[in-house]
Formats: sequence, structure tokens, C-alpha cells
Amino acid sequence: MKVKKTIGLLVSLLVCYGVSAIGALASIQAQSFYGQLAQPVWAPPPWLFGPVWTVLYGLMALAVWIIWLNPPSPERKKALKLFAIQLVLNGLWSWLFFTWRLGLVAFIEIVLLGVCILLTFLAFKKIKPLAAGLLFPYLLWVSFATCLNFSLWQRNPSILG
Repeated sequence: MKVKKTIGLLVSLLVCYGVSAIGALASIQAQSFYGQLAQPVWAPPPWLFGPVWTVLYGLMALAVWIIWLNPPSPERKKALKLFAIQLVLNGLWSWLFFTWRLGLVAFIEIVLLGVCILLTFLAFKKIKPLAAGLLFPYLLWVSFATCLNFSLWQRNPSILG
């Protein structure tokens, strides 16, 4: 049983950090691109995003692993599906914003991501409140990122049309 739990944790980490890597591919020039944008005074420095996302992906992996450890049930199945959906949306956002520079589409997508994270948080909370708690910083960060996405899109229409 211990081996199964360890393998489950490793798979959770690989999947979450795999999505991170997919997003990173779209964000190779993100730091310089982000620095060229007209930004609100409350925008974080470009160097902050990497460390924050590294921690958040680790917390997401732990949260989904905790849910996976629970006995199979319709609630667990729903929670894992919601997690998968939000993870796909998470990986897509960097491509929309940094590679394809679609500010409005990225904004709509990050709003959907936030809704999916909230639904995942609520589904996790019903099963294991600790798992939901691990997602809370992610929910807060994406809420902040949603405001930042909107502000950047509004301030840079020629770049993020």
C-alpha cells in the first residue's frame, strides 16, 4: 500500500509539473514581454512569477494526491474531473496570453479557470478540507492574476488586442 501511495504522489507531481512545463514553453520570453507592457503600480516584478507558480503547482499536486487517496466515490470522481479541467485551463492560459497575445481571450479563459478552481476547491472541501486548504493560495493567486490580466489587456490594446 505504501508503494501505491508513493507512486500516486509521484504521478500527481509529474502531472502538475508537466502542465507547468507546457505553460513554461509558452512563457519562454514572458519575462521580457511582461516587462514591456504598461503595467499597474500593483503589478508584481517578473521574477516573482516563477517561484510563486513552483510552490502553487506543488500544493496542487499534494491536494489532488490527498483526494486520490480517498476511496473511490462519485464525489471523488467529480473532484478529480474538476481538477483535470482546471489543470488544462491553467496550461492553456500562458499560450493565450504570452504566445498568441490574445488579451481578451486570455481574460475570459482565466475567469473560467478561476470558476473551475473554486468548484474544485468546494469539491475537495467536501472530501478532505486539508486538500481544499492546499488549493486556497492557488485560488487567491489566480484571482489576483485575473485582475492583472484584465488591467494589462486594457492598458496594452495594441499588443494584447
